[in-house]
Amino acid sequence: MTPEGIVKQHIDKHLKALLAETPHWIFKPVQRGLGMPALDYLICINGRFFAIEAKPLGKYPTPRQLATIAEITASGGKVLVIIGVEQADTFTL
Repeated sequence: MTPEGIVKQHIDKHLKALLAETPHWIFKPVQRGLGMPALDYLICINGRFFAIEAKPLGKYPTPRQLATIAEITASGGKVLVIIGVEQADTFTL
């Protein structure tokens, strides 16, 4: 598994615990270079929109991902950039 895949595995586990009793929708798009760019997780909870970008330690969002983050936040969504397993195990929405 890739270093980013390990971080995503921890995010999945943490999201499952965080949202166990809360109605929610989570979409994990697979990017293939076609269409509009997206982040690793798109989440809707009680009418609020969240996105998460996962990165292993030492890695940061690309310029294209930063542009997507800016568009989401300008539209009123909340974006979390989770870097490393420690953050993946402790973030809050």
